[in-house]
Amino acid sequence: QRLPLRKSSPFRPRNRCPGPHPRRPRILDSMFSLRFVLTTMCVAGIAASNTMMAPSTMRLRGGDRKYFIAGNWKMNPATLDEAKTLAADVVKSANNCKRDMDVAVCCPYPFLATVAELTKGSKVSVGAEDCFTEDKGAFTGGVSVAQIKSVGCKYVVIGHSERRHGNIASESDATFNLKTRKVLDAGLEVVFCIGETKEEYEAKLNKAVCALQLSKGLAGVSKEEMKRVTIAYEPVWAIGTGLTATPEGAQEVHAFIRSHLTEMFGADVASEVRIQYGGSVAPDNVDTLMGMPDIDGALVGGASLVAAKFDKIINFK
Repeated sequence: QRLPLRKSSPFRPRNRCPGPHPRRPRILDSMFSLRFVLTTMCVAGIAASNTMMAPSTMRLRGGDRKYFIAGNWKMNPATLDEAKTLAADVVKSANNCKRDMDVAVCCPYPFLATVAELTKGSKVSVGAEDCFTEDKGAFTGGVSVAQIKSVGCKYVVIGHSERRHGNIASESDATFNLKTRKVLDAGLEVVFCIGETKEEYEAKLNKAVCALQLSKGLAGVSKEEMKRVTIAYEPVWAIGTGLTATPEGAQEVHAFIRSHLTEMFGADVASEVRIQYGGSVAPDNVDTLMGMPDIDGALVGGASLVAAKFDKIINFK
């Protein structure tokens, strides 16, 4: 005989029948027991699956991807002399690094030629922080890709959140796609930035936002041209805020980005594309971030302006 359930039990059967002593039909008891067994089996299966899959987070990084650490100076430093000193320090750090990796500094237009000259023959390449969509003409303040290339740049940053969300401009995916096309046509390399805002993150739209930005921004780019594209995932809520995604959280999004690139360009191309993380990267978090299998480097903001900090990031463990 079954013991009666207490009134406080969440599983107390509803009073579906009139009368002081309602009884649940035996068939419902059987169904309840079966559902419990199936639920238990499912939970156990998921747990076992997760246990078996756990070692995959420690797998070797795919393809022949070299780490790529780039400093994004933004509208810094204040003077050319400061830029020269900082560039010289970065050259020392990169040349002393024993790891085979790529290092770049992306600096304001007035410093590009000088920094390119200072870094010539070193392990450091130079990039511009943006470009204009036209080749030449009456576009006051515009800087063309041809001009950027002529002073010795290798990279151009496209789609940074500060140009997406109004810090300095509010440019569209179509504009970023046009700029990407200009950079690739000139034979240079693109660092293509994507990432969600805080509101999008809280609404769990981060992956959807990244997928849309990739699909629109890289429209028309060929599989061969993707060899000259680096993706930089920079959650907007983490840029310059001191906040950063957990290594596991960043890895989850990076893995999704690679899966979306697989849909766009195929698995072979996706396995070769480098995906940087950006968003308050610092000496105290770079080691764990770079330990993730789909994180292939970092686009570093504020810490790249302090030579000692950037040195530690370049020489991560």
